[in-house]
Parts: sequence; structure tokens; C-alpha cells
Amino acid sequence: MDLNVYTYLAIALLLGLLSSKLMKKIHLPNVTGYLIIGLITGPYCLNLLPLEVIESFSIIPEIALGFIAFSIGAEFKLSYLKKVGKTPIIIAITEAFGAVLFVDTILIATGNEVAFSIVLGAIAAATAPAATLMVVRQYKAKGPVTDTLLPVVAIDDAVALMAFGLSVAIAKTIDSKEAVSLTATILEPVIEIVGALIFGAILGVIIKYLTGWFTGRGNRLSVTFAMVLLCIGISNMVGFSALLACMAMSAVYVNISNVSNIVFEQTDRVTPPIFMLFFFISGAELDISILPTVGFIGALYIIFRMIGKVLGAALGAKISKAEYVVKKYLGYTLIAQAGVAIGLASVAMTVVPEYGNQIKTITLCGTVIYELIGPVITKIALKKAGEIK
Repeated sequence: MDLNVYTYLAIALLLGLLSSKLMKKIHLPNVTGYLIIGLITGPYCLNLLPLEVIESFSIIPEIALGFIAFSIGAEFKLSYLKKVGKTPIIIAITEAFGAVLFVDTILIATGNEVAFSIVLGAIAAATAPAATLMVVRQYKAKGPVTDTLLPVVAIDDAVALMAFGLSVAIAKTIDSKEAVSLTATILEPVIEIVGALIFGAILGVIIKYLTGWFTGRGNRLSVTFAMVLLCIGISNMVGFSALLACMAMSAVYVNISNVSNIVFEQTDRVTPPIFMLFFFISGAELDISILPTVGFIGALYIIFRMIGKVLGAALGAKISKAEYVVKKYLGYTLIAQAGVAIGLASVAMTVVPEYGNQIKTITLCGTVIYELIGPVITKIALKKAGEIK
């Protein structure tokens, strides 16, 4: 008897719950357990959940990322931003471009083509907010590193898109024998970012009035779900970054609504199953058979991206005169990489097709490793910073 999609969803949730119990015993983050159990039971290991089943879950990761972005945007309270000043912006720029610079330099220095090196290097800027947020929530981390981390991760996506747009433009100019408009290529990610921020801000105003009009808990929760889904749907239709749009929506909302705290608390109570499924599916999609194929270049990418993130964050913290613990530990919380990087690698297959397959393989391999070690390193860093009790 063939199982249907609802049965598979139930199995995924139950396996996720069991893995969290095991992770608690060995003192690892729950998100690591969700990823590992998804990997083991997925199509590339035991195949208990076949590939077509995982593909049928495709709507869940987008919804989960929308709510993750919605949660992170809530960190952009003006009162908090006035307190920390320009620190998150400076660190986000230095850690993103630190990763880009280190990967670009080592790839070019080891004899790789310049165009290939700078496109792959640009992907190194992206950081996955989902795993980071889950670790912070699970351990209820509090302190200067955590306070700086969440806005840095939010800004990181915008910086990564800009870095990628600039790098692709340069790569096209280097490789093309025809005239290539550098300005037009750079403007594409700018439009994507600005459009997402404006659209998200408009939805933030709308949700403020809707949650003021509908006062029941269930109604406000329904409004939140509707607005996040609307934000994702329209962003995908018109080519905006859905992550940035959802962040902008909640950032505006948290600053103009006097019931936002209630709404965010209600949302946090109902989203854990969605997040659990998201990481389970992410684990199931990790094809570990590609690990041996990346070779020396892949190893350089994985190692030097981490070095660039850590040193870049430390430099940004020093420039902005952040606290010592931020300078010492923040970079280690920025290792995880997933959705945005894979999306940029897919774009690379069309904009620089001669390097596309190799770039995507290396990025996917990096994702396998970063997603498995990133949450663990984040937990260790936050614990050493004294922000996990």
C-alpha cells in the first residue's frame, strides 16, 4: 500500500521529534537532528521518503523561510537600532565582503579563471538565517552577540545580492567579446532589493491596520499567515527577494503597531512544526554523493569562506567599536549557508553557463557541510560568549 503525502508529513514530524530527544542527550542543537534524520531517511540514503515525496513538500520551505524572515525583521525596532547604531550594518558588509575577498583571492591565486573565481566568491557572501534563528530560539540565547547577530543576518542577504550582481557583471565583462552593460547588470539586484523593501514596507502598514481591525487571537494569526503568504507569492511573481520583503514587512510593522508583540508571540507558538519540516526536508535534499566530486577547489571554497566570515566580522566589530565578545565570537555564528546560496548558484548557471555546473556542485557541497556544522558552531560560539545558560 502506497502512503499518501499526509502520512509522509506525519512521519517526517515524528522523526523530527525523536531526533530532537537524541540531540538533547548529546548536547547538540535540535536543528542538527532535523537535518541528519532528514538526510538519513531521504532519497539519497535509506530512501524511506522517496524523491517524489520530498518534491511534493516543495511549498513548505518557502513558507518556512517567509516566517523566518518575518521573525528576524521584528528585531529592527527603532529603539534597538538607535541603541546599537551602525554596528550591524558595518559588520554585515565586512563579513560578507570578507568571505568574497578571501574566496576570490585564493581561487585566483591557485590558477583558476578570474571570471569563475569572482562568481563563486560572490556566493560565499550569503548566510542562512534559518539555522541561526533556530539555535537562538532553542537555547533562548541573550546578550550582545545575539543582539548583533540577528540584524546582521538580515542585512547579509541584501549585501550578498549586491555582491553577486556586481561580480556577475564583472565576469560577463571579462568573458564577453561583445559589449556588456555593466550598469544594467548591477541595477538588476538593486531593483530586486529596493523593490522588495518598498513592497514589504507597504504590506507592513496594511498588516498594522488589519491586526488593529481584527482583534481576536485566531483572526490576527490568520491575518499574519495571509500577509506572509501574499508577500511570498507576489514577490516571486514580480522578481523581488521574498526574504527581504518579509523582513521589511515585519520591520515596519513592529515599529508602527502597538499589538505587534502579541502577534509575534502568537506566530512563534504555531510555526515550530513548519520549521521542523523545513529542516527535515533540507536534510533530505542533501545529496552526500556529490561530496567527493568537488575536489581541491571545493575544499578551498569551504575553508576560506569560513575564514573570511570570521575575520570580516571581527574587522567590522573593531571598526564599529562593538563589545569584545562580538568581535571574538560573532563570525562563528555566520557559517551556515543554504537557500540564498543555492538560488544564486542556479542563477549562475544561466548568466555564466560555462561555469554554472561546477559552481552549483561546489555550492551544494558547501551547503551539505555548512548546514550540518553551522548550527553546532553557532551553539558553541554563543555558549563561549556566555549567552547560553
